[in-house]
Amino acid sequence: MPAGHSTGRSRRDGPRARRRAARRRRLRRTILIGSAALVAVSATAYALLPEDESTTAAKGRTASRTDAPDGEGTDAAGNPLPQGGAKSPEAKPSPAAPSPQPASPSPSTGAPATPGKPGTFAGSTGSGGVQGKGTTRRWRLEVEDGSGVDPEAAARSVEAILGDPRGWTKDPRYGFQLVGAGQPVDFTVKIASPKTTDLLCDVVTPELIGETNCRVGHTVVVNLKRWKEGSPQFRGSVEEYRALIVNHEVGHEIGRGHEGCPGPGKPAPAMMQQIKGLDGCTSNAWPFDANGTYLSGPSVL
Repeated sequence: MPAGHSTGRSRRDGPRARRRAARRRRLRRTILIGSAALVAVSATAYALLPEDESTTAAKGRTASRTDAPDGEGTDAAGNPLPQGGAKSPEAKPSPAAPSPQPASPSPSTGAPATPGKPGTFAGSTGSGGVQGKGTTRRWRLEVEDGSGVDPEAAARSVEAILGDPRGWTKDPRYGFQLVGAGQPVDFTVKIASPKTTDLLCDVVTPELIGETNCRVGHTVVVNLKRWKEGSPQFRGSVEEYRALIVNHEVGHEIGRGHEGCPGPGKPAPAMMQQIKGLDGCTSNAWPFDANGTYLSGPSVL
């Protein structure tokens, strides 16, 4: 065909053009199908990949917060607890214990003494009238805590002994008065356990340890054992022996010294150490006899 002449029909409408268009359409479908398949394969591969440590820990924390009882496996923030199990409960401050108060004898109410610290004493609170005609010596009685001795009753017993006609008030030079709590005193009568008596009296003689009474300073110390049981060397009642203790030790308080047995069969002086033996004398608890005669003996240095 001569150049520049057209038949009026385009090459696009020819068989070759149609085949190329068909190939392009098939290629596009192939590309689309392949892309979809690639996306599906990638998703499957991602789902099958192993979890890393952070993913595993995150899932573990989620599971613990959901399933574990409170306090087991994790703390309140979801953090793992130290090895060993459940979290220890938080320590709560306990209320402060009251400070111990120092032991001290309380004023007696007349009831029997209750157990307390050894060496502490409860004093009598009652008072009495003046006894005797001489210079009045004021006194009060105290009992060691735990002794079981009623200080009021014991004070009245000692008062009766001091005021007895056979006692020291028979001598016009002497006088006594039981005074109440808080009043000044000239001497004190203490009823103490054998152990405390030994400490107060500084007893060192083996045969007298736990057995004797004494007067130290302006304190008459009465051994609780002797107050309750008397003495095996004394023939008489416990009440009579209590009178001997009081008369002997108060005798020292007013300035009297020891005396010995005046002779076989005679009454032992109240100032004789009768607990050490009678040396032939008979037991006696009083400075004077019923007739007002002083029962004396030789002075013992």
